[in-house]
Amino acid sequence: MKQLIYLLIITIVLGISACDSNPSTTRATGVAYEVVVVMDQAAWEHPAGNALQEELKAPVPYLPQPESSMRVTYLRPDQFKGLYKYVRNILIVNINKDLYTKASLLKDADKWANGQAVLYFNAPDEQSIATFLEENPQAITDIYAKEEMKRTSQFLRNKYSTIVLDKVREKFGIFLYASSDIVKVKENEDCLWFSNDAVTGRSDILVYSFPYTDAKMFTLEYLVDKRDSIAKYMVPGSFDNTYMSTERRVVDYFSTQLNGKYCGVLRGLWRMEGGDMMGGPFVSYARLDEKNSRIIVTEGFVYEPRKEKKNYIRRLEAALQTMQFEYEPENRELTSAVSIKE
Repeated sequence: MKQLIYLLIITIVLGISACDSNPSTTRATGVAYEVVVVMDQAAWEHPAGNALQEELKAPVPYLPQPESSMRVTYLRPDQFKGLYKYVRNILIVNINKDLYTKASLLKDADKWANGQAVLYFNAPDEQSIATFLEENPQAITDIYAKEEMKRTSQFLRNKYSTIVLDKVREKFGIFLYASSDIVKVKENEDCLWFSNDAVTGRSDILVYSFPYTDAKMFTLEYLVDKRDSIAKYMVPGSFDNTYMSTERRVVDYFSTQLNGKYCGVLRGLWRMEGGDMMGGPFVSYARLDEKNSRIIVTEGFVYEPRKEKKNYIRRLEAALQTMQFEYEPENRELTSAVSIKE
C-alpha cells in the first residue's frame, strides 16, 4: 500500500492533475502486477472477498518457491476517487441482484488513463462470485498478466539491447527486443547465449535453431531433449563437468499463437547437473521458420536465489513475445500470447 501511495505522489509531481479525466492525456500509474480492488467492505470480508483474494494471490506456477500472482490493494467504493482512478490495474466488483442475473467479467481499456485495464466483476450475489471463480480459475489473473506482458513487450520495443537485436538478426534473421541490460554474449555455430551477468536478478536468453522435419518436434519430449543437448555444451556451471539441464519433474508443454502462427512453449525449472547447486525458472518459445525449414527457439531463464523470481521471468517472457522473422510484417501493436496446455 505504501508503495502504491508513493507512486501516486510521484504522479502529482509529474504534473498529472486529479481533475484531468481525459484518458488521451493521462498515463496509467502504479506497480506492475498490482491490482486495486474496489468492493463493498462486507463482501470483501466474507466468502466472495476471500475467493477473490485466493484468485489474485494464487502462486505463480513453475517457480521453485510460492510467489503470489498479484499484489492486492483493497478500497471501499467511497475511497475510490482521485488519483486511484489512474492506477494501471483496477477491479471493480458490483453485487446487485436487481441489475445482474449471473456473474460476468467486463473489460474497459483506458477507462481513466492510457495503458489501463479496468475489469468490472458483476454478480447478483456473493455466492455467484465464488462459483464463477471456482469454475473459471485464474480468469482474472490471466487477464491482468496478459496486459502486463503486453505493456512490457511494448516498452522493450522502445528501449532494448542493441547487442541482442543485432546478433540475433545477423545469425538467425529474426528480431528480438530484450532488456537493455542484457549485453554479455557467447556465440556458437547454432546458438547464442546472452546475459545481464547481474549479481541480483541474473537474467539470460538462449537462441538456437535446428532443422525441421515433422510435427513431432513440437512435443514436450522432443523440445526438452533438444534443450538439454544445447544447454549441456552451451551453459556450463561453476565447476568442471557441471552444466544446465531441465528439471523434468517440473516442466510442461503448451501451445500458443504468436504473430498469428503456432508456437510451442515450455515452462518449468532448470538445474545444474554435476553438483553445482544452482537452479531457477525458465520459459522457452519454439517457432517454425517456414521459409528456411527450421525451428527457432528463444528461451529465457533466471537465477536469483535470494529474492522473488516471478517478475524477472515475466520480463524475459515479454521479450520472447517480441520475436519476429525478418520476412514477417512488423507488428508493433503486440498482443500477449495465450498459452494452452496440451
